[in-house]
Amino acid sequence: MQPSRLATPLSLTASRAVLLAVAAALTVAACSRGPAQSQRDTPPPTGIRYEANLSADGVAPPAVELTKPMEANADAVAAGGAFFSSMNCDGCHGGGGSGWVGPSLIDGRWRYGGADEEIFSSIYFGRPKGMPAYGGVLGTDGVWMLVAYLKSLPVPGIVPTTSYEEMDRAAATSSTTSGSSAARSISS
Repeated sequence: MQPSRLATPLSLTASRAVLLAVAAALTVAACSRGPAQSQRDTPPPTGIRYEANLSADGVAPPAVELTKPMEANADAVAAGGAFFSSMNCDGCHGGGGSGWVGPSLIDGRWRYGGADEEIFSSIYFGRPKGMPAYGGVLGTDGVWMLVAYLKSLPVPGIVPTTSYEEMDRAAATSSTTSGSSAARSISS
């Protein structure tokens, strides 16, 4: 009879120990290399992420580095104007950006800043309370064309919209003035 080739408890334990050591060595080697190349090269998004972020057409904008291309030219302004109509921007911001349901874009009053990069960020990543993120649909070039169009629009001589900063100042001045006149009427 041939001797049985059944594993003894000692040899089974030894093979498990070897397998465990090899698995541990592979895990340590994988972890010591650091993050994958694509994770290290991807810049963080420059926009503001918030709970109620709404992406146009359900397409979230990818992370981008915020670099302004060359200065706007007539072609970029014309293309931005076409985007303004075709993307239904005028549905909220009114014809020519004068304001309607959404704020005016020509009155020189910008809630999130009026610098080119700030306007880009508002369009590309969206803003709370109604402004969808259009970066996933238009891409960076399309958004820069919209920025060029908006910056080309003249500020009207009479601004038909309300400046909440001016209202706050007027209310503060009014309460100070009315408070002092009430004090004068009591003392007289």
